[in-house]
Amino acid sequence: MSHVPAPVRARVATPADVDSIVSVFTSAFFHDPVWGAAFPDQARRAQQAAVMWRVYAASAVRYPWSLVTDGGEAAAVWIPPGGVELTVEEAAGLEGELAAATDPGTARAIMEVGERFEAVHPAEPFCYLTILGTHADHRGKGLGMGLLAEGLRRVDELGAPAYLESTNPANLKRYESVGFGVRDEIRLAGGQVVTTMWRPAR
Repeated sequence: MSHVPAPVRARVATPADVDSIVSVFTSAFFHDPVWGAAFPDQARRAQQAAVMWRVYAASAVRYPWSLVTDGGEAAAVWIPPGGVELTVEEAAGLEGELAAATDPGTARAIMEVGERFEAVHPAEPFCYLTILGTHADHRGKGLGMGLLAEGLRRVDELGAPAYLESTNPANLKRYESVGFGVRDEIRLAGGQVVTTMWRPAR
C-alpha cells in the first residue's frame, strides 16, 4: 500500500540554489554508510564532501527537475529520461577536484562507486532520483518525503518510471511507502550494500 506524504512548498532549483543544495547534502550525508565513509577524515569530511556535492548540484540544475523546499531545508536532484547525471567532462573534472581535496586513491574510490551505480542502470528510459536529502537541522518534519512526493507527482504527469539507489538501509521503507520496490543490490568494496529501487510508470 502506498503512503501519500504531506505536501510541502517546493520549487524548481536554479543555479542560485546551488550553495543551499550543497549545504543540505553535506549535512544530510555526513554519516551516510556510503557517502560519509567515502571521506574517512571526519574532521575534513564536510569540506571535502562539499566539493563532490557542488559538482552534482551545479550539473543537475541545468534540467528543470531538481527541487528544493522554499526555505532551502531539503533538496532532491532528479535527472529526466535521456539526461545524464554528469557529462564526460564534468566526471573527469570531478575526479581531479576530489583528488585535490583528498588524495588520488580516495578520489578514485569515490568515482568507482558512481561507476558501479551507472553500470547497473536499467536499459529503459526512467526518471532518476540521484540525491534526496534534508539538512540535519530540519529532520523529522516530513520535508524530504514531501519533496519526494512532489517529484513523483511530476514523474507521474510524464508517465515515466522512477529509479534510485538507496545508500542507507534505513530509508528503504520510506521509499517502499511511495511505490518503489527493491530491484537489486550493489555490494561495494567497503562492504556496504546499496539497494537499487524501481517505481513503475503510473
